[in-house]
Amino acid sequence: MKLEGIHHITAITSDAPQNVDFYTRVLGLRMAAKTVNQDDPSVYHLFYADELGRAGSDITFFEYPGAPRGRTGPGMVHTIVWRVGSAEAIDFWERRLDDEGIAAEREGDVLRFADPEGLGHELAVDATGDEPLSAEHPEVPADFALRGFDAVRAYSFDADATGTLLESLLGATPAGERAYELRGERRGGRYVVEPAPDRRGLQGAGTVHHVAFGTTVAEHPEWYERIRVAGVHSSPIIDRHYFHSIYFREPGGVLFEIADDGPGFTVDVPLEELGSKVILPPQLEPRRAQIEAILTPLPDPRASRTAQR
Repeated sequence: MKLEGIHHITAITSDAPQNVDFYTRVLGLRMAAKTVNQDDPSVYHLFYADELGRAGSDITFFEYPGAPRGRTGPGMVHTIVWRVGSAEAIDFWERRLDDEGIAAEREGDVLRFADPEGLGHELAVDATGDEPLSAEHPEVPADFALRGFDAVRAYSFDADATGTLLESLLGATPAGERAYELRGERRGGRYVVEPAPDRRGLQGAGTVHHVAFGTTVAEHPEWYERIRVAGVHSSPIIDRHYFHSIYFREPGGVLFEIADDGPGFTVDVPLEELGSKVILPPQLEPRRAQIEAILTPLPDPRASRTAQR
């Protein structure tokens, strides 16, 4: 069995309206789902992805209003690496971020910046040949759009143990110093372990909660069995409505998830309506009025864009 690279990355925000604006308007992603944290329905779970809402491009956020700013340290992902198609795309994003007043650092054909709450991002030219996973946005030319995830960069409490688990349990292959590639039949992605700062990390706004790797519906139960046989403590298989999940913490401290590829975001609404309204899983639907009364009202980014034309 081989994992299909990064399925999704989930982080924390304290400000859902600002978060929606940055990831849909500035970065040009599509809001794929506006729902709630199934383990805490009082808070949003926001999903941004490519035009079709596909795994491999899906960055998600739990909103905890007023949450203090986090700080990366050992046992945490600190940077999300996105693919773009060319050096010209790097030029475009350097200009666009500057126009938005967002500080960025360029090193050759790599561009580094952070979102408004400090979550680190990196854009790099894609050399994999994988299918681009891009969204449509009137201010972002198609050739310059983000193409999905390439990697995450993480700090580990035990880099050797992290690498051993990635290779022996998850089937990763070495891809440079402390870098590991997880590549399946359709797609790949990298996990990069970097020297950790000498400080304690703090989970909070602008930090990654977990990283998920992708598999198929057919192989997902086999991954659960493989993890169990290896003696790694994990959650049971959990139905997340859009996909099924298995969670476990790797020895370096980062929370990992293995997620399958079905049924996807269109299980609730047609493709053209993704992100247009709050969606609740069936078990929470009877509590809709109570839940919506707590949530911060959020616009449909595409409806707002259409109204401005």
